[in-house]
Amino acid sequence: MLSGKRLLLIVSGGIAAYKSLDLVRRLKERGAELRCILTAGGAQFVTPLSLSSLSGEKVYEDMFSLTDENEMGHIRLARDADLIVVVPASADFLAKMAGGLAGDLASAVLLASDRPVLVAPAMNVAMWNHAATRRNMALLEERGVMRVGPEAGDLACGEVGEGRMAEVPDIMAAIEEILVPHTSLTGRHALVTSGPTHEPIDPVRYIANRSSGKQGHAIAGALARMGAETTLVSGPTNEPDPQGVEVLRVETALQMFATCQSALPVDVAVCAAAVGDWKVNGLADSKLKKASGEPPVLALSENPDILASLSQAGNLRPALVVGFAAETEDLAQQAAAKRQAKGCDWILANDVSAGTGTFGGDDNTVRLIDGDGAEDWPTMTKVQVAERLARRIADYFSPVA
Repeated sequence: MLSGKRLLLIVSGGIAAYKSLDLVRRLKERGAELRCILTAGGAQFVTPLSLSSLSGEKVYEDMFSLTDENEMGHIRLARDADLIVVVPASADFLAKMAGGLAGDLASAVLLASDRPVLVAPAMNVAMWNHAATRRNMALLEERGVMRVGPEAGDLACGEVGEGRMAEVPDIMAAIEEILVPHTSLTGRHALVTSGPTHEPIDPVRYIANRSSGKQGHAIAGALARMGAETTLVSGPTNEPDPQGVEVLRVETALQMFATCQSALPVDVAVCAAAVGDWKVNGLADSKLKKASGEPPVLALSENPDILASLSQAGNLRPALVVGFAAETEDLAQQAAAKRQAKGCDWILANDVSAGTGTFGGDDNTVRLIDGDGAEDWPTMTKVQVAERLARRIADYFSPVA
């Protein structure tokens, strides 16, 4: 599957570095062209000889080797790859990447590269949960760095928790997903809603919610990578536009409703937006004042139900309608009831109660409910949730002739 694909593997410090040897072997078995950079920390756990024996290529370590700079300089290493994979990615190395440091060959290559980057974090659970590491990882993901893992389980230090590097088959799957995207949705048209809506009170204030749009945008990108012609209807969000996706921006629920209706017909609709249930009647023409000392009384009316309308669109109904149920209590029961009430085919339930970090965060834990029952997914990044959902959608459709 990877024949002709060029990868640059960066092995940083950590006991999980030994797994990089198995990864190199599997990549070579699949026909990948592979070069390796071994950091000083990584060299404490694996040797250049072992990496070069498995990869069949010279292993690079020293940025200031004149021979290396003449034959394969750090700029060329940075550009002469289809994908850069950091495995394991230690807390220290993630911090270097986030800070844009370039004090060694590996970090200099990453700073000079315009190629996609995948990291496989591995560290102690306390280090992974530390605010600095979380902030560094979030910053890298905002820049487009992709992540696989870490997983929860027994750690080398003897503790138990999240921080164990993803298993090699999972890393392989992530690499293949990036370099050999599935095209099983080619010929299909997908509609995705994302982000919050802003329901104006006056020209200054509005009613909104805490949705960031990360999950909806990730789903739109995943569907596009699988070949679907994808339309994303997005409320106000700071998320970058997914590549290869038509993005239609709206603010209110009414605007989102009208835009979704005009996008029909489509084959699949995924309603991931956190749409405001209510709008304010009689929008004020000017800013409401508090001169009287009494708070204004806001008369509310219900917004149109986008998920229900798409599920009941008659001849224009998508073949597959997927909704989200963001709940704070009785998750399973509330989501199952919502699926029945809205008439959608699938619903993904997620807990957005205080402390979960789902709204605005990078991770999500969902339960997919369909006509056959419920399927609990492990906690994953929102990008991984999107990829898994896109594959499930692809499996639902038979190939287009």
